[in-house]
Amino acid sequence: MKEIKAYIRCQKAEKVIEALEKIGVTDMTLIDVMGVGILADPNQSKYSVKCVEKYSEVAKVEIVCAEKRVHEIVELLRKTAYTGMKGDGMIFVSPVEMAVKIRTGAIGEEAL
Repeated sequence: MKEIKAYIRCQKAEKVIEALEKIGVTDMTLIDVMGVGILADPNQSKYSVKCVEKYSEVAKVEIVCAEKRVHEIVELLRKTAYTGMKGDGMIFVSPVEMAVKIRTGAIGEEAL
């Protein structure tokens, strides 16, 4: 199993979620976070110019999936979140040691 974390523009979150649902990915987490770096978009921020150079609002999408689906999901995220401008985001993939469904006790991919 793998965990995919995508940091994307907030404006792209709804389209990304709709695209994921179309390919059968319905279980995910969406979190509003602040990105720190020089890729902030000054036209999209509510903060001062000094802060905008460093901070920007970002949506974080987290998905745990079977290893065989990773490349399909990553490519969908990349294409759907793309604008071509600095600050489009990043995608990270990490191994998941174990998943346990609290209600049923299912373990591993069966828990997904």
